[in-house]
Amino acid sequence: MGWAELFPRILGEDLSVEVRAYDGSRAGRVGSDVCVEIRSPLALAHLAAAPGELGLARAYVTGAIEVHGDMYTALSAFPTVTLHDIPPRTRRELLLKLAGFRLWWPVRPPEVEHRPRGWRHSKSRDSKSISYHYDVSNRFYEWVLGPSMAYTCAVFPAASSTLEQAQHAKHDLVARKLGLRQGMRLLDVGCGWGGMVVHAAEHYGVRALGVTLSRQQAQWAQKTIAERGLADLAEVRHLDYRDVPETGFDAISSIGLTEHIGRAQLPAYFSSLHDKLKPGGRLLNHCITRPDGSYGARPGKFIGRYVFPDGELEPVGTLVSEMNDHGFEVRHEENLREHYALTLAGWCRNLDAHWDEAVAEVGPARARVWRLYMAACRLGFERNIVQLHQVLGVRLDGTDSRMPLRPDW
Repeated sequence: MGWAELFPRILGEDLSVEVRAYDGSRAGRVGSDVCVEIRSPLALAHLAAAPGELGLARAYVTGAIEVHGDMYTALSAFPTVTLHDIPPRTRRELLLKLAGFRLWWPVRPPEVEHRPRGWRHSKSRDSKSISYHYDVSNRFYEWVLGPSMAYTCAVFPAASSTLEQAQHAKHDLVARKLGLRQGMRLLDVGCGWGGMVVHAAEHYGVRALGVTLSRQQAQWAQKTIAERGLADLAEVRHLDYRDVPETGFDAISSIGLTEHIGRAQLPAYFSSLHDKLKPGGRLLNHCITRPDGSYGARPGKFIGRYVFPDGELEPVGTLVSEMNDHGFEVRHEENLREHYALTLAGWCRNLDAHWDEAVAEVGPARARVWRLYMAACRLGFERNIVQLHQVLGVRLDGTDSRMPLRPDW
């Protein structure tokens, strides 16, 4: 039996894509527009060493497996895989084949795999984990994200809207939910490349401060602020949100930060943001969540090792409860998971369009990580494995919420 014929027995017999191996064997739907190529027996050695998604990811990141055609289509064809799902006979065949090649695991993981050290969610460890993912290359992110440089879920006014239109709509929706008006002060925690800060200053005349643990993001944002003539209104600092000295903000936006906070730190997180607001001030918390409490908070091993080290996702009910228990009256909530699937589809197209430049900029392994993780996340949002929720809360002024009788955004 050839390598290609063994592979579908591990992933599932009814594959809608072609599988082709270096030994000439073929399986699956021969002639499909998408082809999974097994370039080396190391592909299955990785799978045997790290069952499931981590082993498959390592095989792809190292180049032992290649995906020709659309990655999203390829992933859509694969079921969830664990070593325990592989029938005993197939496992024995796999072991014998690997032994014949003298491939004994554990095989070496790719160099881009990250395993953070130190106390989980300490300032030092958080800084290193954020830097690992975000301090890759601003140029690389420009190619993937497009001119908006917004690395969070967009809001599509229509399915036909462009990614740039949708990112503008997202920032404007946040601004309107926060009730921003000229002269107000906004704090944007985990501000990325400063998209919300710039939008608030440019379109609402707000004095906006953004903070990020990524030095490259802060440098890019400050340069953009200066080029747009917004330095008198906007600022981005390379700083932990826990170390912001100012208080008395009219509004706080947190767009894509809570995923990095951790369950145990949520009470301190919401308490800290509450204390930085004026009475009547609003918080808009925008983050990825789990559909319900039956899912584990920590992501799969591939995402944890290669994408978001120490990331944790909670169900929206947990976030609402924590906000409510730490000083916020929750006034509005909505789920935008379909919008994130559309956002990721746009990022995937951007990466494919700049693939050669991306590989030259960050190396083939890291480019492969992004190609795989963005397509997988798109599938996750479509299948309701993950969601994206915006939750709006207010720090009451006594009993006065200062909210409109009906939503005005």
